[in-house]
Amino acid sequence: MLTRNCLLLFLWILVNAGSVSSLRPPSSPLGRSRTGREHARSSAGSARNGAAGFQRVKRGWVWNQFFVLEEYMGSDPQYVGKLHTDLDKGDSLVKYTLSGEGAGSIFTIDQTTGDIHALRSLDREEKPYYTLRAQAVDIDTNAPLEPESEFVIKVQDINDNEPKFLEGPYVASVPEMSPVGTYVTQVTATDADDPTYGNSARVVYSILHGQPYFSVDPKTGVIKTALPNMDREVKEEYQVLIQAKDMGGQLGGLAGTTIVNITLSDVNDNPPRFSKSFFHLRVPESSAVGSAIGRIKAHDLDIGRNAEVEYTIVPGDGGAMFDITTNEHNQEGIIILKRPLDYESKKAYTFKVEASNAHMDPRFQSFGAFKDTATVKINVLDVDEPPVFNKPSYVMDVYEDTPAGTIIGAVTAQDLDASSSPVRYSIDWRSDLDSYFDIDPVEGTISTNDLLDRENIAQHNVSVVATKLNSPVLTSRVAVTVHVLDINEFPPELASPYETFVCENARLGQVIQTFGAKDKDVPSAGQQFSFRTPKEDMKNKNFTIRDFGNNTAGIVTKRVGFRRRLQEIYFLPVVIEDNGYPPKSSTGTLTIRVCGCESDGSVLSCSAEAIFLPVGLSTGALIAILLCIVILLGIVVLYVSLRRQKKKETLMSSKEDIRDNVIHYDDEGGGEEDTHAFDMGTLRNPKVVKENLYRRDVKPEMKRSPKPPVSQDSADIRDFIHQRLVEHDLDNSAPPYDSLATYAYEGEGSVAESLSSIESVTVDPEEDYDYLSDWGPRFKTLAGIFGEQSETQSDSTNTENTHG
Repeated sequence: MLTRNCLLLFLWILVNAGSVSSLRPPSSPLGRSRTGREHARSSAGSARNGAAGFQRVKRGWVWNQFFVLEEYMGSDPQYVGKLHTDLDKGDSLVKYTLSGEGAGSIFTIDQTTGDIHALRSLDREEKPYYTLRAQAVDIDTNAPLEPESEFVIKVQDINDNEPKFLEGPYVASVPEMSPVGTYVTQVTATDADDPTYGNSARVVYSILHGQPYFSVDPKTGVIKTALPNMDREVKEEYQVLIQAKDMGGQLGGLAGTTIVNITLSDVNDNPPRFSKSFFHLRVPESSAVGSAIGRIKAHDLDIGRNAEVEYTIVPGDGGAMFDITTNEHNQEGIIILKRPLDYESKKAYTFKVEASNAHMDPRFQSFGAFKDTATVKINVLDVDEPPVFNKPSYVMDVYEDTPAGTIIGAVTAQDLDASSSPVRYSIDWRSDLDSYFDIDPVEGTISTNDLLDRENIAQHNVSVVATKLNSPVLTSRVAVTVHVLDINEFPPELASPYETFVCENARLGQVIQTFGAKDKDVPSAGQQFSFRTPKEDMKNKNFTIRDFGNNTAGIVTKRVGFRRRLQEIYFLPVVIEDNGYPPKSSTGTLTIRVCGCESDGSVLSCSAEAIFLPVGLSTGALIAILLCIVILLGIVVLYVSLRRQKKKETLMSSKEDIRDNVIHYDDEGGGEEDTHAFDMGTLRNPKVVKENLYRRDVKPEMKRSPKPPVSQDSADIRDFIHQRLVEHDLDNSAPPYDSLATYAYEGEGSVAESLSSIESVTVDPEEDYDYLSDWGPRFKTLAGIFGEQSETQSDSTNTENTHG
């Protein structure tokens, strides 16, 4: 390998020797024929001065792309190439510089000759190329002689990496019995060498181990089956060794391997098979219905759902007595008893069981029937069994307060064995601690042992034991439920106070009301009520009772043409009877009101006053009229009460009103000479005198003439008081006690005169309300009320005139 690498390096040096040699272009107009030093200096000076007459010198760099061989193992630095410019005359006036990736650390350049060397071994898989920049400068001034140029050093690949399977080892599966060429899986190997250079990365696949079962495509790595009808039941797993080799598989190429584990997946290519063709089972006759009495199994070489077996009993001797199911865990057939066994009736059963696959594969039906059949014989074993009751449980009813010793029911049990031993009965004392019941040990009749009270215990749960006479160990039990029934104590009655009406235009035979009944006895569920008309009311020509048979009844009309004017209310008796023990009955009365109705049967009005109302008024209008009447009646009553109260009003007093200050007392006054009880200064003040003053304790009866204003002297006051005293003495309507009325003066020169309403002595005449009678039947009631009030006032007036 080292000899081959050295040979390649030598060839590469020969090829690139001409590429890095200097090419001498023609002399430039700037005097390129001078000596090297002068030419270099003049060029550098021109570049530094930047004169207007400067002409750009054509670059003298000549090189191609450089290559360096990877994995160089020599002791000396590896020669890469040479940089040269035609400005370099060999007089050591030009210096070469190198910069960029790896400059100084990986690559170095001889400043005088321009030779480039690699200081260490390079790996193309780490970095395939390096980009560097080179420049020629004046060795003295470091002034650039040429613009900086960029070049690339590529790492030349060698075959130093073998192919690798990054995803290995592989796991794959393929169905058994697959044809040749069935796809299994695909493997892929990766080579890190340069695929664009030579055959270092060209991989070829081959099988080292796994033939003749499988094959691999040398280019794609696809693995396929190479042998037909591989059977999983013979061999299930295969391990295949795959090789990937570079250099196109040629000698000297590097190789990598991987393992592929291939499993044959199962298909349903095997039918179930019984291990034997005859199964013999023995079953006691006491086996419970629904219990498992035996197991058989058919084996299937397949696995998973392909090995699921279905068992069926072939129609015949055991089809009605037995059933078979599959145990999902071990695929056993479990034989189950469908009906009770009786040794005395039948001692053996023989039937066939068929086993088949639950999931068939149509590809393998040509192999034959995928099922197997076996014969099963079951021998019934005789067992000494306990007595058997003819019912699983018993329910009995008894009324409370039933006399002791009354038989309420019986239980029956018998020995089904061939010996047919007699049976004896008893009550388990733990289920009847208070000994309410007794049982006949031979007949099995149950009777009461004490009075039962439903309010105390409504239900008794008793356990009756049946024992074989010749084998006391064998016993059986049965539950007996005794319901204590309530005695019928209350008669039925109407369910509610029904409000029944019949339309004036009701039809013959029309059901105008449906009603029901209730009973205080319990339980209410299951009670039945019957309804009928009493015998004494059988000749009723208006209504009758119809029993619907579902605890309800209806009121049916027996004629047409009901009229409220003739009769507004009808009473219909009904007899209600229950089905209790003993039966109870009662008679209820239904009240039927005659109402005015629309043509569709909707009620307009049922009141007596509505008879006189015009036909066609709606319910809302009738309610509004009634409200108006009630409001008017209220106003009238309030008005009359106020008028009566005003007539009986007693003498009033007010401390704020200094004009009329009336003081009530029970002692006789001191007369005119008593000046200590009142403030006489008020009487002497002429400014508080007011004319046309009247008594406030009684209603004025006549118009009094106005009094002339009183003068300020004391004589006028005395005359005024004397005149008032005479008026009070002659007034018969005055209170029967002494009183003093104080009168003030309004003042002189008042144009407005008195503003008090006391002067309004004119009494309005009483209004006559007789015109209300002319307004029609709607105001008949209002006219009656006001007419009665007018008569009362007239009587009062006449009485007062009589007394007067």
